Amino acid sequence: MVFAYGQTGAGKTFTMGGDLSQRDVDFSKGIYALTANDIFIHLNKPPNKGQYNVYCTFFEIYCTKVFDLFNDKKRLRVLEDHKNLVQVVGKKEEHVETVDQVMTLIRRGMSVRTSGTTSANEHSSRSHAIFQMTLKKKTVNKEYGKISLIDLAGSERGRDTQTTDKITLMEGAQINKSLLTLKECIRSLGRNAEHIPFRGSTLTKVLRDSFIGEKSKVCMIAMISPGSSDVEHTLNTLRYADRVKELNVDELMQRGAEIHQKQNLNDPYDMQIPDDDDDD
Repeated sequence: MVFAYGQTGAGKTFTMGGDLSQRDVDFSKGIYALTANDIFIHLNKPPNKGQYNVYCTFFEIYCTKVFDLFNDKKRLRVLEDHKNLVQVVGKKEEHVETVDQVMTLIRRGMSVRTSGTTSANEHSSRSHAIFQMTLKKKTVNKEYGKISLIDLAGSERGRDTQTTDKITLMEGAQINKSLLTLKECIRSLGRNAEHIPFRGSTLTKVLRDSFIGEKSKVCMIAMISPGSSDVEHTLNTLRYADRVKELNVDELMQRGAEIHQKQNLNDPYDMQIPDDDDDD
């Protein structure tokens, strides 16, 4: 999992390669394109050549709800399967074979992603965008591996938006709540706490297995602004990045195995994780 974190307007979407409204910019240098390029180079070499299919999904978490960016923003459900793995059910998969196809899909998804205007950014992302690439072996059509590339909504303070619009303020509150829960999960993992609050937000429910899944790895891209007025945001982002850096991958994998074992003992059946807000 790779996720970009930082304040509104710090360049998260641009770094991921999803700010496709910009002209004369080579987005082949963005994280989306670079990742896809590496995957296809690897898959086109022996002994992998012709052995795997690559599929993409793209969805956003807006407030507490999940929407499919490949399927007219269809509402999706977050469920837990019989193996206690969290699934976003009903999302549309697109088969891809080239980097150009991937970027075409990114453009399509970004064109419908929820955005708004704040004092910090005229085109501020108001949702967390999660783009996933999955490898499936052709002979058995079984999932072999998955990478999640996440463009988080920007952290912000109420006074940053300079607005009294209720929707904008509500969006900001939900964004901050989900980012705070993500921080708490990382802090709890670092402390090897007994309880990890993954259920505290839709974002952390969806990302849980990226943190504690078998062979999972996490990379954080910390985005900061050079402006002197953003010093407080910059310090918060750097402290957060330092905390993520201290996480031990081997310990996370062991911790994940322990959590999954406990869950399998407690509830061997399929279980639904309800949304924070089931209202349409």
